[in-house]
Amino acid sequence: MLEAALAELSLSLDGFRAASLYETEPLYVEDQGLFLNTAAAGCYGGTPEELLALIQGIEKKHGRDRSGERRWGERTLDIDILLFGRRTVRNPPLLEIPHPRLRERAFALVPLLELNPGATEPLSGLAYGAVLKTLSGQGVRRV
Repeated sequence: MLEAALAELSLSLDGFRAASLYETEPLYVEDQGLFLNTAAAGCYGGTPEELLALIQGIEKKHGRDRSGERRWGERTLDIDILLFGRRTVRNPPLLEIPHPRLRERAFALVPLLELNPGATEPLSGLAYGAVLKTLSGQGVRRV
């Protein structure tokens, strides 16, 4: 399913690239199985809100039903927008870019930094590589 979703996403992103797959321990709700994570990058010609609608359509096509989910629990597919170039968006709860919990999630930072080792936070310029060094014990393993 993850590969199929990435293939669909690649149709809308110029210069599409995907990181390796990573198996990760659950971070917030621990009574669940392991997760698969990756990151993708490319140039999108629309707005962040249009990209959000696109990825939510991909999630739904692959069986995601948000109505029956518990927060941070199991789900069929979850695609987040971590960054959108150097742009920031503050429209909670609909959309926040950079992703509001990116700094605390090794499972997102590891694949992001695989694609862009020099990635920085748009407003502060904080290097995400330095942030990752402060995180430990989150069990991120390349598959």
